Amino acid sequence: MTHTLPDNFLGLPPRYADYATARFAVRPIPYDATTTFGVGTRDGPRAILSASQQVELYDEYLGREAYKAGVATLDALEPEARGPEAMLARVYSAARPLVRAGKFLITLGGEHSITYGLVRAVKARHKDLSVLQIDAHADLRASYQGTPFSHACVMRRIHELRVPAVGVGIRNYSAEEARFIRDAGKPIFTARTCRTTDTWIESVVGELTDHVYVTIDIDGFDPAVAPGTGTPEPGGLDWYQVTDLLGAVARRKTIVAADVVEVRPLPPSTVTEFLAAKLIYRLIGLVSA
Repeated sequence: MTHTLPDNFLGLPPRYADYATARFAVRPIPYDATTTFGVGTRDGPRAILSASQQVELYDEYLGREAYKAGVATLDALEPEARGPEAMLARVYSAARPLVRAGKFLITLGGEHSITYGLVRAVKARHKDLSVLQIDAHADLRASYQGTPFSHACVMRRIHELRVPAVGVGIRNYSAEEARFIRDAGKPIFTARTCRTTDTWIESVVGELTDHVYVTIDIDGFDPAVAPGTGTPEPGGLDWYQVTDLLGAVARRKTIVAADVVEVRPLPPSTVTEFLAAKLIYRLIGLVSA
């Protein structure tokens, strides 16, 4: 007889996947409307969920099984066909009750634009919120391809919420964004800085407030380790840089919600979605410590 795992994040049995008792809530949002190069991030959440069911539940680095804190997997949020602004309003409305209930919300994207609605919801509970953005791109455009709610504008919209954000791994942005970064004094830690400066993690942590939302665009990683994304940029971060940073933030600050976005499956390879799934599980372990 073939053993079939429950179809949820990590393939957990009902005891550990029950929403009522789970500390963590995983919400897939298969939205892919404003991506501008390689499309297919709508397939990212399903791929991450499937890959997660092969992640070992004992984390050798943390020395324990973090899933016992409870990880509930929610139904995917249906995309809104009326446009990006309407979709982000839907994301906000869906996230608010989960955040209000005290769940640690982990969102699987989908394109990066969804982070705006999520941060809005989390900010309503944590007024001193800041955002840690791991990304190849600054995403600080005022508007892109006719909409201010493009994935290329998400961090500009978050700036307008008066939520401070720190960009890490950034290595590609426009002249417009460069001017905005300079004029607004945005803290940006380029991928080169992360490779050439020993104290960059301490500096990043020092820029964050006590409550932190973590948004991870998978293209923040080098495409050699995460090729499955729509806009792969050379010269990115590696596994240990990202997990060491998350560990430092978890020790010094309170991480309150997170997302992993822009995974674009490239079958038959499953490298990127497995990395994303294991990264989320590591984050669960760091937060639940």
